[in-house]
Amino acid sequence: MPPPYTGRCLCGATQYRVGEEPIMVYACHCTDCQKRSGASFGLSVWVPRAAIEVTKGSAEAHTTTSAEGKVQHIRACGECRIRLWTEPPKKPNVGIVRGGTLDDTSWLQPVAHIWTRSAQPWFALPKGVACYEGQPASMDELGELWRQYRERRGKASG
Repeated sequence: MPPPYTGRCLCGATQYRVGEEPIMVYACHCTDCQKRSGASFGLSVWVPRAAIEVTKGSAEAHTTTSAEGKVQHIRACGECRIRLWTEPPKKPNVGIVRGGTLDDTSWLQPVAHIWTRSAQPWFALPKGVACYEGQPASMDELGELWRQYRERRGKASG
């Protein structure tokens, strides 16, 4: 699905638009993502940070620190506090949109599942999708998988 992509918080007070295609999409099964999402994994959609535009309300900046000391800069609705995207300190040009906050999630296809050693035992990892027990050696690997996926999709629809 071509951009733009729209999204919103749970209460609808904050809405946003992403004007460029994702850099990568993957599912993370780490316990932090499970706690943040309240689900069995988090769906991460990396996009150019400059492509994210708040169209209604405010995406307030917050900083959190995990038990392991990992600092995370997040943007959340000023009203309901739903996390909309993360701004990684070491990747100033990237915003990691929380996939579930997008208005249309039907096109999201994770090209990898990471931290699968923390995956819920009842979750069946999909066949043919890259799986990593922990953190990949380089996130560039996932970016390359996403590029290949998009290329295959383009050929299939063209």
